[in-house]
Amino acid sequence: MALLIAIHPVNPQPRLIRQAVAAIRDGAVIIYPTDSTYALGCHIGDKDAMEKIRRIREADKHHNFTLVCRDLSEIAHYARVDNVQYRTLKAFTPGPYTFLLEATREVPKRLLDAKRRTIGIRVPDNAIVSQLLAELGEPIMSSSLLLPGETQSLTDPTEIQAQFGHQVDLIIDGGSGGLEPSSVVDLSGPAPVVVRQGKGDVSTFR
Repeated sequence: MALLIAIHPVNPQPRLIRQAVAAIRDGAVIIYPTDSTYALGCHIGDKDAMEKIRRIREADKHHNFTLVCRDLSEIAHYARVDNVQYRTLKAFTPGPYTFLLEATREVPKRLLDAKRRTIGIRVPDNAIVSQLLAELGEPIMSSSLLLPGETQSLTDPTEIQAQFGHQVDLIIDGGSGGLEPSSVVDLSGPAPVVVRQGKGDVSTFR
């Protein structure tokens, strides 16, 4: 059964943050809170953990993972960002948005959209995530916590443990989660395209 640790959503305990990051570095698949729903996550370089997430989601090889980043400077390491895109990112991050951007060579090929060479980038407005990323020093490879065929994520950490406790290694209880996933906006083309309308307001991109 996965270890369940309760981390304060406003003032995360440094000892527990270090414990979670050590688990990620050691190959763990974790479930953690964001500013939208709970999410599955693992180390960016861990192929085995990534495949484990695919199995949990019952996803095929075309499933798109997201890189959850700490800030704009980290985004620029993994995605090509021009001036217009930068202004958009600056205005909407941190927040409940996933932006599709052209990937740099720093992104492992297995994470890319095979045809378009894009990657999903996210900077959640969540204190636990911010502290995890600061301690980890690199993005978390992530996917929404959705059961196959479902459109809404579980919100209660104890229910999440009951459902996924035998499939993941660590669950972070950061309080009740949201029902809506992040909004997904494709910024890789000449104009923004709303791919998925979720928690974030996308009226600016219409």
